[in-house]
Amino acid sequence: MKIRASAIGKIMTSSRSKGEVLSQTAKTYIQELALEHKYGIKKTINSRYIDKGLIVEDEAIQLCDRVLELGFVVKNDEYFENEFICGTPDVITDTLIVDVKSSWDLFTFPMFDDELPNKDYFWQMQGYMALTGKQSAIVSYCLIDTPLDIVQDEIRRASWAKKELEVSEATENEVRQQHEFSHIPEPKRVKAFLVEKDEQAINSIYEKVEEARKYYQQIIERI
Repeated sequence: MKIRASAIGKIMTSSRSKGEVLSQTAKTYIQELALEHKYGIKKTINSRYIDKGLIVEDEAIQLCDRVLELGFVVKNDEYFENEFICGTPDVITDTLIVDVKSSWDLFTFPMFDDELPNKDYFWQMQGYMALTGKQSAIVSYCLIDTPLDIVQDEIRRASWAKKELEVSEATENEVRQQHEFSHIPEPKRVKAFLVEKDEQAINSIYEKVEEARKYYQQIIERI
């Protein structure tokens, strides 16, 4: 049993129960993993936020490339694994890892944050650096126009919420305005956070994976 880099944050959460190594969040994730492995049914999470991120991923990488001057990078498809963890970083340059996060709108974009706002991404980057041998990683939040199909769904949602018989021009304009960012200068639409490799943190990941494996085996035996 190996932990995906994107899920490392789940097993690294602190337990609220004294003496418990694994938190309830970690246990829930391991239970889901055990069910997936035992019965071949993978849990899927569908949301418009995830859909947007997947659709605009290439565009977000290109925006990061221009703003951060990465050197004409492309999406990485190479899968990495070691004894404990696995994953596929978004971008790998000669010197670092770049992971792209596409914000839903202007108000979920960390415009004013000075530190990485999501601790899970710190752990994800440590995983990627452990897998690739890179010493630095960048978590890059991007503001990309929301794809038209998703915007149309949002317009219908807003119209239904207002109990309109037909979508009004005012509602359509309001929603479109909330999802169009191209008028904002590109440097303002990229917020990058540097994460340095931390060997102590990586060792703590491996230790937690070992504990997760013990619990995983208990769950496998129960199901």
